[in-house]
Amino acid sequence: MSPNTPKILIISSDTGCGHRSAAQALAEGFEKVWHGDSSVVRIIKAVEDSHHITDKLVNVYNWVLRNRQHWMKYLYWAVNRFRPEKSEFFLKRCTGFLKDQFEKWCPHVVVSVHPLTQHIFARMLRELNLSSQIPLVTIVTDPCYGFWKGWACDDVSLYLVANEDARQQLLDYGVSAEKIKISGLPLHPKFQEADDKAAQDARKAFGLDPDKFTVFVNAGWIGGGNIPKIFKELVAGELDVQAIFLAGKNEELRKEAEEIGKHAKFPVKVIGYSDEIEKLMHSANVMISKLGGLTTFEALACHLPIIADTTTPPMPQEAGTVKMLAKRGAGILLNKTTDIVPTIQSLVGNTRRYRELKAATVGIAMPGSRDMIVREIAALLPQNAVSAEASPASAAA
Repeated sequence: MSPNTPKILIISSDTGCGHRSAAQALAEGFEKVWHGDSSVVRIIKAVEDSHHITDKLVNVYNWVLRNRQHWMKYLYWAVNRFRPEKSEFFLKRCTGFLKDQFEKWCPHVVVSVHPLTQHIFARMLRELNLSSQIPLVTIVTDPCYGFWKGWACDDVSLYLVANEDARQQLLDYGVSAEKIKISGLPLHPKFQEADDKAAQDARKAFGLDPDKFTVFVNAGWIGGGNIPKIFKELVAGELDVQAIFLAGKNEELRKEAEEIGKHAKFPVKVIGYSDEIEKLMHSANVMISKLGGLTTFEALACHLPIIADTTTPPMPQEAGTVKMLAKRGAGILLNKTTDIVPTIQSLVGNTRRYRELKAATVGIAMPGSRDMIVREIAALLPQNAVSAEASPASAAA
């Protein structure tokens, strides 16, 4: 590693897929600026890798997300009420691992993409008397008002948020206005609208008809929630479509979906885990999904209309995204599983309505947001860690 190479530490957690997606997009953005140097950035799972107790808590969160999505409102209340990110019990169990990682890496800047991570690192930086030397940046991956209180931390140097709605929530949580900048979400540039040929090629790659209306049923990275029930209802319908079902990291669900798909009256492709979500989105005319922050904005960046799962009340941190989607007209709220077949029929049979939905997706996700975030963070690096050819100015170019 060159002595002038910057070192950026990204702290995250695999609770759902959004934080992981944000961290990976940022890592690739930093590596691109510094000419593919993978030594520039390191990602650690600051919660689950710190201690076996915190690892179990992450597993509990993901179990609820997969199997009891309607319980999430109680978990949200408990976390916001008892604030585990500030608890001495958890801080003591996480600090040792994080200090060890920090001392091995010695980063010039620390970037948090998860609401439970920056408090622990802020405490550690204070204990090492490094708070004034090493900036702590938080990228809020929840895009709308109503997100976790854990995002707000007095020791964060800079907040980067999706839009004015997210900025206002931080202000209401007591964060100083001068610490907040609107940058958009850290979306990988591969999430962009596909032209007709690219969409056809994507469908062919999945063994599907390149010209048929395609429904992407997205059960998420964790593979579960209400989406499997919606899929069963969809498969029972008489529809002139084809469908792709993403089961995520849920092998049992993948096998179940394959059995269900055999009874469909239209072609169904079932996929397990995929790290090429953009190709699934490019192949689709519409996506059925719960409204996770990153997933929603990745789809909107691809100009992909969404049928949003509201068959149970949305998770509190995602309720604002539901309101935003409905207000902007970029999607349809699915209140009952039995509505899925007539909803799809209305889109296939009414090209004008579909075109209006697709047009409404334009302008919600900020183009170039990932690279804007990279520039903001690069500007905080000490000058001796930024070479002339990899300066923030050249990154902007």
